[in-house]
Amino acid sequence: MPIGPARMPLFDHLGELRMRIVRIVVCLFVACCFFYLASPTVINLLMQPVLPYLPTNEDGTIALNVLGALDGFTIRFGVALWASLVACMPVVIWQILAFFLPALKPKERKWFIPTFAIACFLFVFGTVFCYFIILDPAMQFLTSQTAEFANVFPEAKTWIDTIIKFELGFGFAFELPLIVFYLCVFEVVPYSKLRQSWRTVYVALIVISAMVTPDASPVTMGLMAAVLIALYEISLLIARMVLGNRVKEQKKELERQAAEDAAWEEEWAEIKRKRAEEDK
Repeated sequence: MPIGPARMPLFDHLGELRMRIVRIVVCLFVACCFFYLASPTVINLLMQPVLPYLPTNEDGTIALNVLGALDGFTIRFGVALWASLVACMPVVIWQILAFFLPALKPKERKWFIPTFAIACFLFVFGTVFCYFIILDPAMQFLTSQTAEFANVFPEAKTWIDTIIKFELGFGFAFELPLIVFYLCVFEVVPYSKLRQSWRTVYVALIVISAMVTPDASPVTMGLMAAVLIALYEISLLIARMVLGNRVKEQKKELERQAAEDAAWEEEWAEIKRKRAEEDK
């Protein structure tokens, strides 16, 4: 893959950005045309994990309902766009990483291919994890809330949109380990700081889980929070293994700063004590 110069005029950077966006859009357009034709099959596949919580017709098919004249088209287009995004995610990630590649140092460019492969794997793993692990308990909890006062009358657009939001939310959330790893590698946030602030990070991950999950139910929020915390710890472990001596140096620096702060506080306390004695 050709690598452009690190320094270019602003309009050249904008031109390169436009080129990469055009490639992404063309790829999504071609895939969307294909998946639009295959959208009934994709919809049936999407609905498989939630079949036990939906009414069915006499022939065993899902009893989904369409209320508007345009809903059929919008549902198929939305499903096609989601499927295209998942299928073209390697292209999207490649183009994004390739845009920033010229700004990296030669020794940092060796991380390009591993980063690309891991980013694709994490996104796909997140969607698969959601499909097989999350959707069933999530829909069981949600449909059980209406069991005592109403019957489930599934509208196709609402149910399919909810499932797609689940899939995309978990797919993007599973990119967390990569983000944490590079925060440590590029020293945006030191490893020791992330390690010491684990309580704050855990709370932030719980808040993110509540924001990402479309239903905000305790079941899905709890499952996502548990997974994100596990991924966060794994990413810190990998960062520590890769960084090695740098982590030890960061720890020593934090300890040195803590010792200096403690000494300054003792000195300031002594000064205040002497002033108090002089005032007497």
